[in-house]
Amino acid sequence: MKFAWSFALARVLAALGIALLAGWIFGHSGWWLAAVLSAYLCYHLYQLFRVNRWLGNRALLDPPNARGVWGDLIAQVVRLDRRKRYHKQRFIRVFRELRRSTAAMPDGVIMLTRAREIQWFNRTARRLLDLKPKQDIGLRIDNLIRVPEFVRYLDEGKFENPVVVPFHANGGTQLALHVVPYGEGSQLLFARDVTRQSQIEAVRRDFVANASHELRTPLTVIMGYLDSLADDPALDRTWNAPLAEMRRQAERMNAILRDLLELSRLEAQGVTGGDEPVDVGGLLALLRKEAASAGQPSHEITLSLESQAQLRGAEPELESAFANLIQNAVRYTPENGRIAIRWWTDAAGGHVSVSDTGIGIAPEHLPRITERFYRVDPGRSRATGGSGLGLSIVKHALQRHGAELEVVSEEGKGSVFTCHFPLDRVIANAHRAVG
Repeated sequence: MKFAWSFALARVLAALGIALLAGWIFGHSGWWLAAVLSAYLCYHLYQLFRVNRWLGNRALLDPPNARGVWGDLIAQVVRLDRRKRYHKQRFIRVFRELRRSTAAMPDGVIMLTRAREIQWFNRTARRLLDLKPKQDIGLRIDNLIRVPEFVRYLDEGKFENPVVVPFHANGGTQLALHVVPYGEGSQLLFARDVTRQSQIEAVRRDFVANASHELRTPLTVIMGYLDSLADDPALDRTWNAPLAEMRRQAERMNAILRDLLELSRLEAQGVTGGDEPVDVGGLLALLRKEAASAGQPSHEITLSLESQAQLRGAEPELESAFANLIQNAVRYTPENGRIAIRWWTDAAGGHVSVSDTGIGIAPEHLPRITERFYRVDPGRSRATGGSGLGLSIVKHALQRHGAELEVVSEEGKGSVFTCHFPLDRVIANAHRAVG
């Protein structure tokens, strides 16, 4: 490249030298110089014309043959053009492979713009959501799926988990919709048919609720007879220990049934909690008093009320959630331990935390502690009388109030369970009645 430019410069200087020599010999130096420069300009204009014609018709014409600077320039353009075609063909192959792979997926896939407009969707999405390529491309997805839960899911922007919504266009199908952001504001929407799983889950909930309800009556009878036997002075003393164990196990079974019924009730009531003003400070004060009387005398249980605000919700459900957190703290905190209950509000919403200096939870258990019957230490949980359903009840009660449970724990040092309520659930400037 450098040699071509040097050679071109040498040719220009040589032409100028010849023009000046001819002018000196024949006279009229200016005419000779103008003629040489004109010929040089015409040559380059001609080469520029050839290159321009080729660039405009690259698919039909071959690159023009040229030497020197123009030859090097054309060669570079040819290399760039071939590289561009290669990357373009590679992109097309990748895109076609992507479309073929997504078309074969069992889930529906929809590409959305920053404005939630549909760019593309696969066959499964067309079938599940009744989409039409010629009509729906370019439309907003929330104008086609007008389900309040889905619209709220998009507005909140919390896409860690999918949202399950009914889609009546396909005969009452239950769809799990999951948004995955990518690029600069673009999104992928995955749709999966979970109608069968929802039906199985409904059958499970009904079975658990019905079985728990039916078991309560015979269990009450058994507990009544056990109480009568324990109070019978004529009973041989050798039966005292077995009867005490049977009564303890019956009480534990009764607690499990009670929690199962509470959990089934929360699951059956939908996704939205109540709308009544709940005096959080008064409720926590009452629960602290109950925990202090039921726990070990050496426990130090404190309550910090940093706000007089109330919450909009269902008081029985909030009471159940807070009570389970406090009971867990009492149950897993050893003697001389400290339990702190706190209620405060800020710009993000309302917050209730229960911290303890108990046994703590190992990091590998934290993602699963809200599952039904999941136990970090099965032996210790059974010994302390826990049903394994308390945190599941907490999770469902909070979800019905649009709240989240945050758990921070260190094994051997204690745990902090915090309930975060959204700002629209907080009733500010509320004063508790003194009584």
